[in-house]
Amino acid sequence: MTVEEIQIRQLTHQHLLSPSDSITVASDLCGIQAQVMSYALHALRIRCAQGEALTQGLVKNWTLRGTLHLFAQRDLPLFMHCNNGKDYRRNEWDAPSFWNQRACWKLSPERQAFFSSVILEALAQVPRTREELKEICRERGMSSEEESSLFASWGGGIRELCERGFIHAAAEEKKRFCLSPEFTPMPQAEAELELARRYFTHYAPATIKDAAYFFGVPQGKVKTWLSKLPVTFVQSAGKLYYFIEQKQSYDEREIPPCLFLAGFDALMLGYEKRESLYLKPEYLRGIFTLSGMVMPAILLHGQVVGKWKKKNGRLSIELFTTLERKDRATVAESASSLWSDLVSVDGL
Repeated sequence: MTVEEIQIRQLTHQHLLSPSDSITVASDLCGIQAQVMSYALHALRIRCAQGEALTQGLVKNWTLRGTLHLFAQRDLPLFMHCNNGKDYRRNEWDAPSFWNQRACWKLSPERQAFFSSVILEALAQVPRTREELKEICRERGMSSEEESSLFASWGGGIRELCERGFIHAAAEEKKRFCLSPEFTPMPQAEAELELARRYFTHYAPATIKDAAYFFGVPQGKVKTWLSKLPVTFVQSAGKLYYFIEQKQSYDEREIPPCLFLAGFDALMLGYEKRESLYLKPEYLRGIFTLSGMVMPAILLHGQVVGKWKKKNGRLSIELFTTLERKDRATVAESASSLWSDLVSVDGL
């Protein structure tokens, strides 16, 4: 299988050549990374056939690699396994955790349980923002030190409530929290295998190193998953690529002339970044910054050639290489077809 054939399969499986609905896309891709909500919405938009209501049926929570993702509400049991169900909706905080072992943690187990109940009571009435929940807790006697723990910038006690299946964030830019519907968490090993099945179906063909990078696990764990999945493998450019065969033809599919990928796009995050089929090593830091951002990339004929930013109808492009006139025209044409509100394009 050639590199181009692998790319065509990956692009197809990631719905960049075969658009679908947002529930299917989010499920197939094991969620859409969403700490920057506008990026997540763009990732859905370029993969979905529908126009509006992209987030209907989706929720937001901390999942893979400890980062916020959009995913189908029906997949709450898959991502929120709650210590194999032992911690599901358990409002007790005596056991050591990542959070309460930190020197800056100022909540006793009793106070954390109390304010957790306050938050759940407030959310039972209506979804609320982080600031609204802070104000309600202050009215119930929460100190500033306790607030810094419960509402820590990286999650804190709010995140623990999410991870125990009590609440989730709404799939919107307003950053409101909601009560989660009742569900039965999947056992962790079963959930991990299901996610691996989705990965080797919809990110594939992919290497063991790619999967280890995506899930943030040792390669040995990926090999264990592969031993339990109906995978096929092919060799390309000296590497073994694994995939779960799908009954479809790729013969008439082509790499699109130009794609404006989202920040934190699955096509960038889905594979070991230093071995990406789309990103030359010399351009790596242009997309994967040292601060942890993954910038929105411009994919031209299957290769990243720059990054983009759009604000108030103005598209700013930073190219990593000099493009011929016809390629600049291709990028401009793709931008115009994607955004109807463009008033200017800078950088071409």
